[in-house]
Amino acid sequence: MTGSGNKRTRIQGINRGIILEAALDVFSAYGFRGSTIDQIAEKAGMSKPNLLYYFPRKEDIYVTVLENTLEDWLAPFRDIDPDGDPVEELKKYTILKLRMSANKPESSQLFANEILHGAPAIQDFLRNNLKRLVDEKANVISHWIEQGKIAPVDPHHLIFMIWATTQHYADFDVQVRAILPDQTEQADFFDHAADSILTILLNGIRPRDTVQPAQ
Repeated sequence: MTGSGNKRTRIQGINRGIILEAALDVFSAYGFRGSTIDQIAEKAGMSKPNLLYYFPRKEDIYVTVLENTLEDWLAPFRDIDPDGDPVEELKKYTILKLRMSANKPESSQLFANEILHGAPAIQDFLRNNLKRLVDEKANVISHWIEQGKIAPVDPHHLIFMIWATTQHYADFDVQVRAILPDQTEQADFFDHAADSILTILLNGIRPRDTVQPAQ
């Protein structure tokens, strides 16, 4: 019985993952209102009744996809080490965030669509969980500033700038490719983008008497 139960749990986990991956593609392309259970089921390669066994409502799928997206995004943000070197910690986080946006632009596009529609599904999360975490990391940055380790900047706006810059390449992918058609086809495009972003960002937060090119 135990083995059978474990097998069912494993299979259910796999199927849930397939559904959520399919839903991410559908929701990011059509938004919540424009998407249907039938589209998600077709994308997932399963019947509608089978899908509804795991998620009875479209809203359940949508909220779960958003929650998973936020959890993935916030993991490296939580890992910013208050005792680490500020420049290295913010450099590492920026690179990870840019890489996540590059590797999974659908997640960034889904989140942007939710925000543009007033964030009805995640409003409580934004006002509570996210605010607490951002305030916590803003306090870390403030402490670094007080220690003279980075230049005096507004911590919250620094965080917003990192988010906006790194998500731009996913949210405005069509625009970026229209402006830089040849560069975006190069394998090292995102490495080059990361170098440029980090040069501007890190030179902006280094103490003013030690400004130097980003390494």
